[in-house]
Order: sequence, then C-alpha cells, then structure tokens
Amino acid sequence: MISEKSQLESAPFYTYLKKTAGMSDDEILRVSADLKRSKIEKSNLLLAKGAICNYSFFVEKGLLRSYTLDESGKEHVMQFAPENWFIVDRSSVYFNDVSESYIEAIEDTEVVLIGEDFFNKANETSPAFRKFNDKLLHNHIRHMQKRLNLLLGATAEVRYLSFIEMYPDLLLRVPQWMIASYLGITPESLSRVRKELAQKNFRPSSGYLS
Repeated sequence: MISEKSQLESAPFYTYLKKTAGMSDDEILRVSADLKRSKIEKSNLLLAKGAICNYSFFVEKGLLRSYTLDESGKEHVMQFAPENWFIVDRSSVYFNDVSESYIEAIEDTEVVLIGEDFFNKANETSPAFRKFNDKLLHNHIRHMQKRLNLLLGATAEVRYLSFIEMYPDLLLRVPQWMIASYLGITPESLSRVRKELAQKNFRPSSGYLS
C-alpha cells in the first residue's frame, strides 16, 4: 500500500504525478492512499486473454509489452511500456469486456495498479490532473491513428524510424523479433532495413541490436 507520505514521495509515480501531471503534494496524498504496487518477474503475464483487466498499469521500473495472438498462434505486439509509461487493455478496463490481449514483462518489472476510482478522485481533486488526463487520452488516440496509418501504407524503413522516435531507449532492451512484430514486418526485413540505414550512416543515439 502507498499510505505514508515518506513512502509516497520516494515512489516514481509520485514524481510523475507532481512533475508531469502538475498535482500538488496535498492532492497526491488525498487520492493515492489506496494504490497498490506489484512486482512481475521477467516473462510472466500481468494480463492474459480471456481475463478482465481491472487496472491501468504505470511502470515504475522495468518493461512491459502488450500483444495478441492470431488464429495461427503468431504474436502481434501492440505496445511497449518502459518506465513512466501507462499500459492497459482499454476495452476491458472501461467496458468490462474480456481481454483479447496479453500484457507480459520483458524485464523484471514494478508497476502501480491504478483503478477507476483513482482517476475519478484525481479528476475531482486536481484541475491540473483533469487537464493532463484528457490530453493523455487524446495523445494515445493520436499515436494509435498514426500507427494505423504507418501499418497500412508506410515502408518498413519509415515504420522503423517511427519506432525509434516513439521508443528511443528500447533498441537495446527489446529483442529484434519483438520489434519486427510491432512493426508488422519479418525479422529478416528488419535486419535489411537496419543494414540499409547503416549504409546511409544512420546511427540511432541508443544504438541497436545486431
């Protein structure tokens, strides 16, 4: 439980709410008493297909991914969530639908479990959070629309460059086949794109997997 101020102030989620969402110390304390944390070991699931997603998850440490399985059993990565990112099955958590996706830890991960009550209280308590939360939702929709357009019409190279822009620190943390799955291309196509970019003297700031 996050119940004491000393505990709360040492938590990355507290820092996020204060610096990014613009909440005051008093506002954070008033809405955060019932929040819970969970630790998920690498390769373990936080959510499985067929379950109800009861929380949004804020990553304090580690790395998560969401993915679906098609009828042949092939994985399709939907999202990565490193530190200070949220991840959730929105159709499940907001409409009580059974989940069609999985959320898995790529690394040992620590998350904050955030229920609907938290968002309701935070929106009522803090005008700054209400504005921030609205912008966060619209930003999510914007990114999903952009990704859909990329998957429908962009070249593999453009998709890869967009991935680097979205996730600049993940190139050394995520296996190549997962990146390829996210991009909707084969690992062989991804290797070819990287080689072609290398020939153009392109160097991502974080490096990339060989």
